[in-house]
Amino acid sequence: MGERRRLGAAELGAAPGERATLVQFSTAFCQPCRATRRVLAEVAAMVPGVAHVELDAESRLDLVRELGIRVTPTVLVLDAAGRVVRRATGQPRTADVIAALGEAV
Repeated sequence: MGERRRLGAAELGAAPGERATLVQFSTAFCQPCRATRRVLAEVAAMVPGVAHVELDAESRLDLVRELGIRVTPTVLVLDAAGRVVRRATGQPRTADVIAALGEAV
């Protein structure tokens, strides 16, 4: 399964966080993606060493297929090595994102 693969700067198109990375797959017309972007950006700003990277699912079909992304928003929590430790679909709550980060750091 694609989730054993590590995702780094080359795949993400941005620098991953030192401790963890919140990867958000979005599409242009996805309403919950906007709220998800706000929640993840707030958490990344609050937690040192955590980065938020948003990817356009339509322009990254290679990763969408490899990782089995079926809906947007889908959020992957990567540990410091770039391994997927949690994934969730739909708009997350701040407390849930912080709890998921606990598994990554």
